[in-house]
Order: sequence, then structure tokens, then C-alpha cells
Amino acid sequence: MPELLFYQKVVVLDKDKHRDLRVGEIRKYDFTRQTNSIPLTAVEFFEAAREYPIVFAQLNAEEFMPVALVGLRDKENLLVDRAGKWDARYVPAFVRRYPFVPSEGAGDGLLVCIDEFHAAVGAENGQRLFASDGAPTPFLQKAMAFLSDYQSESIRTRAFVKRLAELDLFTEVQARAELRNGGAFQLSGLFVVSEPKYRALDKDVVDELFRKGWLASIDAHLLSLGNLGRLIDRLAENKPK
Repeated sequence: MPELLFYQKVVVLDKDKHRDLRVGEIRKYDFTRQTNSIPLTAVEFFEAAREYPIVFAQLNAEEFMPVALVGLRDKENLLVDRAGKWDARYVPAFVRRYPFVPSEGAGDGLLVCIDEFHAAVGAENGQRLFASDGAPTPFLQKAMAFLSDYQSESIRTRAFVKRLAELDLFTEVQARAELRNGGAFQLSGLFVVSEPKYRALDKDVVDELFRKGWLASIDAHLLSLGNLGRLIDRLAENKPK
């Protein structure tokens, strides 16, 4: 799954090139409409578990990524209504950081990038990113702090998911759902933590996961799977593609 998803024209912010650039407030989420899963960091599991099924997408033979499932068909977000409103109380940080996105710079540096494609980027009534002397404005400073926190949580999340993979806890979802409108839906290609394997972990491993705060994250993930039925109901209410 592409890490940038709905980003289309990403450029690195430059204090000279973008000295007069303004960014308007983004109130609609149409830019996520063709995304059926949103990356999550582990710290978000507790809020996200109340709204979405949290599953794991396989990036390659060894890597997995936790995502909030927001649709069951390709290029369909069931959480964005026709007016572009996000129909859930919690909006994932991956979405809230838009149109900004972090990128790794030289050494441990963090580059701040922006999606020039969105209409809010360049809006005349938007917030300036740079002051006249090239210094970041408070608006940009706040965005940079958010991206820095997000990047740190992403690193911790990769360590969490890597450990789950090492413990061979992932199992692929294979499920068939009957829709209320009479249709059916086959769900596959996503991974969840196997409860039998999880419950069979030895005490030393359980202690390790507890010390790192990861037991609670696993439990939040497993609890979130109950939201799959709500997502299926949303699909049934939508018109067929």
C-alpha cells in the first residue's frame, strides 16, 4: 500500500520558493474518498478501536502496517459522506496531518513536504507558512511539531509490528459477509492477530509485551474487529458500484 495514498503533488517546503505561500483550512475530506484504509500508529489504537476495524496490511514478505479499515471495496471510503464530511468521531492522524507530510532528510533531520495539488494550498485567505524573514510562522511551527510527533510514533509502531511478526502472531482474514440488501462480500488479503497464538504466548513474552505497553494495543486491535459489522452495514446502505 503506497505510504502517501491520497497525496498527489508532494514537494519539499522551501523558505525562498514558498515565502508567500498560504494554506487554507481543510474542512472537507473528499481527498480521502478513494482510500479504503488509513495507516495508524499504535498510540491511536485506543481511539480508533471505537470507530474502525484495525487490521494489518502486508507491505512485503516481512513487513506489516496497521490500518484503520474505512472501506471494503477498492477505492471506496465509506466514512466520507457526499458532502465530504468525515462520519466518525475520531479522524486518524494520517488524515489530520494533510496537506503536510514528513520526509527523512540528511542524518536525523526531518523535511517538511506539502501536497501542492489540494486547492487549499495557495488559498489567498489562508495562513502564511513563512514570515518575511523566512522564519516559520506559528502555523507552520505547529504543523512541524505534529509531523515530528507523528514520525516518532511511526518508528515506535514499526518496532511493535515487527515484534508481532517475529512472534508469528499474524493470520490472514478469510471471511464472507452477507449484506442486508441480499448481496454478499468476501474479505481477504488483510491480517489480524491470531487469538489462539496470542493466548498461547509464554509468560516471559507476555511480560515483555506488557512492559512495552503492547499488550493493551493488541487487545484494542482485537476489540476493534467488532466494528467490521458496522462497516458491512455501511456498505449495504451504499449504492452498488
